[in-house]
Amino acid sequence: MKRLFFQLHLWLSIPAGIIISLICFSGAMLVFEKEITALLQHDLRKADQSAGSPLPISDIFDTVGRTLPEGVEITGVEISPDPAIAYRVNLSYPNRASLWVDQYTGHINGPGKRPAFFRLMFEMHRWLLDSKRPADGSIWWGKTIVGIATLAMLIILATGLLLWWPRSRKALHRSLSIPLRKGWPKFWLGLHDAAGAYAALFLIAMAVTGLTWSFRWYNDGFYRLFGVAKTESARKHGGGKAEAKEISYIQWQTVYDLLAAANEGRTISISDGKASVQLKNSINSRAADKYTFNPRNGEITGSEPYAALQKSSKMRGIIYSVHTGSWGGIITRILAFLAAMTGAILPVTGYYLWLRRILRHKHTGVSPRSNGGGHGGRS
Repeated sequence: MKRLFFQLHLWLSIPAGIIISLICFSGAMLVFEKEITALLQHDLRKADQSAGSPLPISDIFDTVGRTLPEGVEITGVEISPDPAIAYRVNLSYPNRASLWVDQYTGHINGPGKRPAFFRLMFEMHRWLLDSKRPADGSIWWGKTIVGIATLAMLIILATGLLLWWPRSRKALHRSLSIPLRKGWPKFWLGLHDAAGAYAALFLIAMAVTGLTWSFRWYNDGFYRLFGVAKTESARKHGGGKAEAKEISYIQWQTVYDLLAAANEGRTISISDGKASVQLKNSINSRAADKYTFNPRNGEITGSEPYAALQKSSKMRGIIYSVHTGSWGGIITRILAFLAAMTGAILPVTGYYLWLRRILRHKHTGVSPRSNGGGHGGRS
């Protein structure tokens, strides 16, 4: 059985290893994207508080609207609880476009673009840079290859753990250490075994959740397991130019004032007839209380508190949080970063061990052991 596990581990790793490294490395780069982007775009996000009180939202939108090309509309606004951070005004086109606008002066600081590096990393992580969905409905090769490599990664991790699993407490201590003074071969073997063991749980969680973005059949089955129904509208993705529609912004300020008074220190987002208040939740980084309002008079007509939602309704945000490592705050995000970087390094160490076995066989004429000799057998 150990021989079979080793063969599976080896022959799945050889073709999939490079792709797994790219997926894990790009994923690690995205863990702290929000914080790094905030530093890079500090001047764009800055608001001039010395200019006085914030302008009404409708006045800000009037200023922004005069600069927009025909067919592009304002679709929403995100307001930070920090008065020194500008408003983020969302646009209908292109997909996820936005502008940073100083709420005190009405000055448009600039577009809220994703930095090129993180856009590259995201497209690498999701689609291996094959970011264009086929218009004819044919196979989306980048997305499919990422999904296949992720499935292979699950099998590689499982077989790797089975090969590594120590038979005694003394062997466990030895298997979790990385020898630093026994030469490069033992160092690379120790790094491959121990680092893989340390990171395995996080990597398996990332792979299991990440597959929901790769295959519809997996996505449907995964969420159905937790009682979450998938609708056709939930599957649609933006990207095309949205059809312009008349939106009244007059009462958005009224809605914001009502929600801000009851939710101090929270980020508030408002769109056409809808609003949300972001919550600080240790499990779901996307947790929010949601509201509906009458666009004509600003009256709150409905509310959907996050705490009152059924568990199944919270699952999408929880799955996202598990995948990104944000479910436990800064500690789990650091661990997720380290695990993803380990996932990027493991195939490199594996290739080294494999090539070393081949070269040793070539020089000695002795067939390399195929019983998992690179795992769990250190002395």
